[in-house]
Amino acid sequence: MQSPEVIRERLAEVQARVGERVTIVAATKYVSLRDMAALVDAGVTVVGENRAQDLEAKHAEYGDAFRWHFIGHLQSNKVKVVNRVCELVHSLDSDSAARRLEVPALVQVNLAGEGSKSGVAPEQIADYLEYDVRGLSTMPPAASTAEESRPWFARLRGLAAENGLQELSMGTTQDYAVAADEGATYVRVGSILFAD
Repeated sequence: MQSPEVIRERLAEVQARVGERVTIVAATKYVSLRDMAALVDAGVTVVGENRAQDLEAKHAEYGDAFRWHFIGHLQSNKVKVVNRVCELVHSLDSDSAARRLEVPALVQVNLAGEGSKSGVAPEQIADYLEYDVRGLSTMPPAASTAEESRPWFARLRGLAAENGLQELSMGTTQDYAVAADEGATYVRVGSILFAD
């Protein structure tokens, strides 16, 4: 884990690249409970957690030090924790979770139809618009360069526009700059901030 000073510098570099309109979500899946303190000291304000159990434990320890987002697969039996802790869910992809959710969400779209990934098909987006849905999110297929992700990000932007949605969560450490170019309002980065 990097020092708070290094994390702060890297966070500033990412923010400079994506611009002020983009919210950086620090992905904390691999950040231990103890190491979360370095994020507080570094001035990280928004964190994204993948697992409800970890979200609950980290929130119990750090509470209002962060704005909490949920970025992992959302099981309907874990919605209660997310409702209590989070301001936004980036990964809504089931009607059962949507019915229980009390916080705004982004619908996760599986643009490439990959069986190994969660998300709804593009034609299912409209099914979720009766809920408090603010936008869309996606994880493009694995790529060797960031530019290979651009068509997927552009497609998600188009789908959001077609459905009257404003927010886009797309882009991770390897392709966040391209995602920002294509209209991301949230980028989820981890290793670029924390890795040695």
